[in-house]
Amino acid sequence: MARFDAYDEMFGSGDAYSRELRAALPGETAAPYRAVAAWLEATPPAQLIARRRQAELFFRRIGITFAVYGEAEADERLIPFDIVPRILARAEWRRLEAGLIQRVGALNAFLADIYGPREILRAGVVPEDLVLRNPGYCLHMAGRTPPGGIWTHIAGIDLVRTGPDQFHVLEDNVRTPSGVSYMLENREVMLKLVPELFDQVKVAPVETYCEQLLETLASVSPRRQRGASPTCVLLTPGRHNSAFYEHSFLADTLGIELVEGSDLFVRDDVVYMRTTEGPARVDVIYRRLDDAFIDPLVFNPGSMLGVPGLMAAYHAGNVTLANAVGTGIADDKAIYSYMPEIVRFYTGEEPLLANVPTWRCREPEALGHVLDHLSELVVKEVDGSGGYGMLIGPHAPQATLAAFAAKLKAAPEKFIAQPTLALSTCPTATDGGIAGRHVDLRPFVLTGTNGTHIVPGGLTRVAMTPGSLVVNSSQGGGTKDTWVIDE
Repeated sequence: MARFDAYDEMFGSGDAYSRELRAALPGETAAPYRAVAAWLEATPPAQLIARRRQAELFFRRIGITFAVYGEAEADERLIPFDIVPRILARAEWRRLEAGLIQRVGALNAFLADIYGPREILRAGVVPEDLVLRNPGYCLHMAGRTPPGGIWTHIAGIDLVRTGPDQFHVLEDNVRTPSGVSYMLENREVMLKLVPELFDQVKVAPVETYCEQLLETLASVSPRRQRGASPTCVLLTPGRHNSAFYEHSFLADTLGIELVEGSDLFVRDDVVYMRTTEGPARVDVIYRRLDDAFIDPLVFNPGSMLGVPGLMAAYHAGNVTLANAVGTGIADDKAIYSYMPEIVRFYTGEEPLLANVPTWRCREPEALGHVLDHLSELVVKEVDGSGGYGMLIGPHAPQATLAAFAAKLKAAPEKFIAQPTLALSTCPTATDGGIAGRHVDLRPFVLTGTNGTHIVPGGLTRVAMTPGSLVVNSSQGGGTKDTWVIDE
């Protein structure tokens, strides 16, 4: 297995984990981590193990699970939780926050444009065929404007770190981003397990997320301007969905109804919810259902999950869908490769957050480079997610490399490639003690007519396997609480 010289966020170098943790040597510990280093030094290993087991018990009691596809022993399991928090200084967070606001603003402008005047296509900044022939482009939204003019109300932007000041956007998630419930539950568990650590540092709260989300949803209600109190619901595919726990958690925390397609109906282009007291009008649907399934009269006719007539109500302006239909095209990794140009086009500014360098295999020269350097690169499907269908070249055997080369030659437009980044590592409690494990970060960005809001932090995902770069929960990765602190 290939090894990478990764930047460690506590020590700077991963070699420090081979030595005894010594809080008495602050020069070896990054300033934001000094309280955590002292805490780790003072906490006996047995106590850390006991608290890890307590965390697992908490998660088991509240039923927080996730499906791990491909495992035979069980349909669902607990996501591994690491008790050592990931720390960001307030100054670091401010830089990330500014970049996230800029990027999500550009994404909203891009979506409004490609479904409207298409100025970016006429300017030749993004190839027309890449957009209009993209499976994620929804023709039913062409010429349409969603209520409030907002396309992506909830965005999860995946960030990776490669050095002290080097952050990159790994991918954009603006269709149905998930994981926020784990961010909130991780904080609640940490408050119970390590209250003494919270006494030593000032940690920015994340508990306001649901309040901000509800305000965001209410702000784009079609009836808000008429003085009516909006009714919001969360639409789920049902309990067999891998993220059903999150759907039920969010609905409960937001104080809104969790509904399935059969709980809703459309009459005279207005959406209603069935209740014991009769039909109740619905104004905003926070949907955790992909476009293809939301309305069998418009999309997949075999869908039993959606609501017949929902798109007619949507186009009539009588209901808001969050996120808007058609946003999935912005998740496409080939579109991602144009994000620096997209940011410049709509903002007139240089991107504050860098992309990972990307080769678009649809371009012959790029394809040749990727095929020549396949063992050095990460190759991803343009419409892939969850870590599925990707190749990590340095970790792949020759047979896998050969098979992937054949896929690339057969359908190059379906893939992009990127260098194998040395994702930063963070201190992680393992059975063998504290060790560095690779991490990424997914902050959640809320956008409504009331502005853009980001709670400080986000979901840190951690690769629990030594040396692994795969942090996705769907493939066995774990999570950490993320602390933004005042130094």
